[in-house]
Amino acid sequence: MTYESSRVLVLNPGSTSTKLGVYTRAGAELVRTLRHGDEELARFRGRPMVARLEYRAGLIERELEAAGYYQAGLGVARFAAVAGRGGLLPPLSCGTYVVDEAMVEELRLARRGEHASNLGALLALKFAQAAGVNAYIVDPTTVDEWQPCARLTGSRLVERTSIGHALNTKAVARRFAREQARAYEALRLIVVHMGSGITVSAHRDGRMIDSNTIEEGPFGPDRTGGLPVRALIKLCFSGRFTQAQLDRHVFGDGGLFAYLGTRDLIEVERRIGAGDGEAAAVFEAMIYQIAKEAGAMAAVLQGKVDAVLLTGGMAYSERAVKLLGGYVEWIAPIRVYPGEDELQALAEGVFRVLDGEETAKRLGAQAAVDGAV
Repeated sequence: MTYESSRVLVLNPGSTSTKLGVYTRAGAELVRTLRHGDEELARFRGRPMVARLEYRAGLIERELEAAGYYQAGLGVARFAAVAGRGGLLPPLSCGTYVVDEAMVEELRLARRGEHASNLGALLALKFAQAAGVNAYIVDPTTVDEWQPCARLTGSRLVERTSIGHALNTKAVARRFAREQARAYEALRLIVVHMGSGITVSAHRDGRMIDSNTIEEGPFGPDRTGGLPVRALIKLCFSGRFTQAQLDRHVFGDGGLFAYLGTRDLIEVERRIGAGDGEAAAVFEAMIYQIAKEAGAMAAVLQGKVDAVLLTGGMAYSERAVKLLGGYVEWIAPIRVYPGEDELQALAEGVFRVLDGEETAKRLGAQAAVDGAV
């Protein structure tokens, strides 16, 4: 396949899948989701996330070869750039970042924790080097544009840190702004990302000035969200659990799964339709907690909100959207953007750089700017 200056390869590694796409300015040319079964992943248990790099790269190569973008012995076809999902990095301002040595070292050592998204930049760099172009990440999970007062917790030992679904959240905010023919910087928005994790954020002056983190806020399909502190302390010192077990309980086996034994919202709604009262109560409690968080963000914006934007996988659920709307419609008009098209968001971030609309940043230069700590 010949070189196209307008073609970008994008990669989004998740815990049990790897999504890849080829995008032009007109949209998606190729989109694939590669599933990783339990048996495939079993050999990596107990090992650092970076151990999965070559395994996933091999799957991507085979998929690109089948689509005509890769030829064994010759390597990957040339792209204008390659983008990967950003991982657990130091707090950063939003934007598109070049994958450089400092970022690679941070992710390989997993200094901020192990997560599948840490593979995004590493995979992007591998394929970018083969294509002879730059690798980028866009709006990583650690985007930090909070106002200073949002960081204080009441304890000098603990500070709130911004970790959430910045990529999809910022992309949806920009999309709404384009549809309204207004600048994102001129809008005051509440964005509710409802996926496997839930991020509810307040946007003002083109910045995400506050949000719940992955350790706070509403419970979701398999995460507990915020828990009563003293009760959690008792559990920690009860002798019944190891640190790893409790970590898994709050981040993987909590939320809907803890009560209903499933992470699948479709299954939960099926049970509700069949008359399962417990499923209905747990579902409504989750939506209730999301609504409370949206109300908190309305207070952050001092009640002046242009729109409430609902996005993420759960936004496909008519039941969830209707129930949540009943709680928050008083705040501002509601717009629904189902799904989380992070591949397109990654491509859009790279095209902003290629078109000169945005200057690519570097990890070392941005780690302590724009309010990040």
